[in-house]
Amino acid sequence: MSGYEQKDNSGALFVNDKGDNESRPDRTGDAMIDGVMYRMAGWVNTSANGKQYLSMKFTPKDEVQKKGVQQVKKAVQPDFESEDIPF
Repeated sequence: MSGYEQKDNSGALFVNDKGDNESRPDRTGDAMIDGVMYRMAGWVNTSANGKQYLSMKFTPKDEVQKKGVQQVKKAVQPDFESEDIPF
């Protein structure tokens, strides 16, 4: 949606394509809470008495971005000890 501005204390969840990974959330989306953007994840669960509910997790978007950068850095760092350097 062009020109969409996230309103404070609101968010939206969408059905997530889990692919072959059943541990991925059933729903994902974004929310703004007190001016801070969060990444939302939700899992559809069933309680002991048989009622369905949505379990939620909120992660600040800056942490999500930092984690992604750290994973990329970790993936491209060479795996060798300092003694392996030939100079």
